[in-house]
Amino acid sequence: MSPLAPPGARTRRWRGKAVVTLAVAAVGASALVALPAAAQQPIGLGPVPITFHMRDDNGKWFDSGLNLFGDQSLAVAEMPRLGTLGGLTTGGELTSLLNSDLGGALGNLVRNVAGQVPVLGSLGGDLWKALNLDSTLSTVQSIGAANPKALPSALKATGLLGQFAQALSALPADQPVNLNSLPVGVDLQGALNDLAKFAVKGPPVTVNFVVDPNESTGARDPMGLIAPEGAQGFPYDNPSGAFFGERSVQLTEPGLYAFTDMVTPYMLGAVVVDDPLTIGLDFGKASMVNSRNLVVPTNSDIVNRLVNTFFNITNPNNWQQFKADSENSFDAIQPPVPILQYDAAGNPVLIPNLDAYFDKKFSYPKTLSKGNQLPATPGVGEVWIDTEVEEWAGKKAVGSATKVNVENWTVDRKIGAPSINMNNPHNMWTDKDYKYLYQTEWFSNKVDVFDRETGQFVRQTQVGQNPAHVMTETGSDKLVIGINAGNEIVELAPGATSVLRKISVSPTGEVRHPHAHWTSSDGKTVVTPNVLTNNASVIDMPTGTVRTEPTGQFPIASSMTPDSSKFYTADFLGETITCVSLAANACVDNGEKVHSKTIDLWANYSPQDGPKAGAPFGGLTIQLPVSPDGNAMLAANVLSQTVTVVDPRTDKVVKDLPCTAGCHGINFGAKKGGGYYAYVSNKFSNVMQIIDVDPNGDGNISDAKVAGQLTLDGTASTKMDGSIAAKAGYGGQGVLPIPLVYNGWVQQNQGTWRESLTCRQLNPLDQSAC
Repeated sequence: MSPLAPPGARTRRWRGKAVVTLAVAAVGASALVALPAAAQQPIGLGPVPITFHMRDDNGKWFDSGLNLFGDQSLAVAEMPRLGTLGGLTTGGELTSLLNSDLGGALGNLVRNVAGQVPVLGSLGGDLWKALNLDSTLSTVQSIGAANPKALPSALKATGLLGQFAQALSALPADQPVNLNSLPVGVDLQGALNDLAKFAVKGPPVTVNFVVDPNESTGARDPMGLIAPEGAQGFPYDNPSGAFFGERSVQLTEPGLYAFTDMVTPYMLGAVVVDDPLTIGLDFGKASMVNSRNLVVPTNSDIVNRLVNTFFNITNPNNWQQFKADSENSFDAIQPPVPILQYDAAGNPVLIPNLDAYFDKKFSYPKTLSKGNQLPATPGVGEVWIDTEVEEWAGKKAVGSATKVNVENWTVDRKIGAPSINMNNPHNMWTDKDYKYLYQTEWFSNKVDVFDRETGQFVRQTQVGQNPAHVMTETGSDKLVIGINAGNEIVELAPGATSVLRKISVSPTGEVRHPHAHWTSSDGKTVVTPNVLTNNASVIDMPTGTVRTEPTGQFPIASSMTPDSSKFYTADFLGETITCVSLAANACVDNGEKVHSKTIDLWANYSPQDGPKAGAPFGGLTIQLPVSPDGNAMLAANVLSQTVTVVDPRTDKVVKDLPCTAGCHGINFGAKKGGGYYAYVSNKFSNVMQIIDVDPNGDGNISDAKVAGQLTLDGTASTKMDGSIAAKAGYGGQGVLPIPLVYNGWVQQNQGTWRESLTCRQLNPLDQSAC
């Protein structure tokens, strides 16, 4: 045993075999054996960068080379300190740092009959490793051995480490510990700070983002979501837009860094830069959150809520799986690692076990309701949902279009299109005769056309990189496609037979990345939300002229009122909804008509303390359609897993309704006998919700409710053009109810489609017609 090791402690041993593959950067003062050059080093020596390969594969969208409890989007860097010997040099050392070798002992800790998790001391000899004290001890030993002047401080820190472990042994594993409340914690931090004088910070950690056409058929555009306060070059973004190739960023401070892709923002990656002279993995003292210019303590609700969301999105094992006919338990897997955060008073807070802490904070395990809960009143026609991450046999790309018969609530058909390797189908629309299904391939450059009744492939048209949404112009039946990774909308001939013209959404020339556009009821106006420039483009289709309107941060989706008097944008990172008038003042602010208004979805949310109980709360909002009669708007929120109900007549939030993981897409369809159902898709669960915005038809939407739920897995009677290999029913994004019931489109219904609708549904704005 080392002379610096306290009684009962296990020193770090150099192990040569990796149990998990990690992307780690480490710098030491002494030279070590060099590793062969590689495109992606799983283990770093010297200034070897972390490399994220941005891939199309499920769960590998930011592929670091790590596989930590099923998550492959996290990397860890040891912050270089130039007075230490060696560093994290083997896979075994990294396994120890991340507690992967203790996963069975630390994950899903068994609660007692009172519902309490075990105390830390019950882990026995594993406590040192569980708290990463073995890693800290190794660094302390290294500094003491390298510099005789540091030896007294190293001896003091070594003794205090043993006392610290003893002090924590009686505490529950899910309980955060204010280190300043423990005398030994204060003394230990002081001793480690003294040692830091002999081991100053070294160069920054480099992170590379690689977008290889062989790995990602769509262009990508990484940006920073979270960084430690004071980190240079953050918020990180790339003003030149989406790219193929490589970009780099330098991480200058210890702490948590998180990234997303500005084209496909559910793709997430993260790096923890750990200071070896602290207890636990460092999140830093305060985080800069790229939302509302927030700077918050790392032990804040918003930081922990975003971290929980990160692990639930990037780890496919954490996607919610509903059973059609019964309830079942859902327990998200979080790494059981010690995390060092800071509270609002500046106190260091040690979370001994992140998995146990999140279980307590976010109430895991949860009970998932029965997947199939069918409304008593059927809908009219059918609804198509893009199950974008379904994996199909014989197909490299993922995704399918799933058809639900809403008159008998069955999954009627799935189009995986393996013959054309349909790539991440994202959003759909149809022609005025309902002959075709128009389908965008979000990760490619194509729009596909299928026969709506048979599911047969008809044709494919190239339109531009990463087409996201598609709608038709009423009257002409021409298609309008938004080019997400580009700077334009594309107009296609009816049937998507050819490209007619391209219109830039940016009259000033900057890259804007338009996403979910909306077309007016008369087909003359298109609005695009521009995620890169925090504004919206209002396009006059007859002339092709464009004007720009400001919005909130990262507007990702839009909608219009049925009279086309105003439009809304979902401000994904602004945590707001922006209302903008298209002509005369039409937005409502405290009863007065104004040109624009911001609807705050965080009015009842404190980034430090969390949401106010029982009050509406939204965040990371995506699709937000207005009902055909103009009485309601529904907005899907990823962060809160809620649907916000807004009254467009007052532009005020009315209430929240629940959705499930990855709540994303919404559109309105006809309810049999009158009224409307809104169908809600969820990326990271296998169900859709059915919302009745006005159950009694009195125009008062305060009684809006979730009327039902349906699993999207195929059944024995589901017609398919191939077979599903994995992730059945997952990836819900675009939603298309047929017949179309929005003003301008509903009047085009003919034949049996027209006969299936009530007079009010056929005339949503003209009550006198009925």
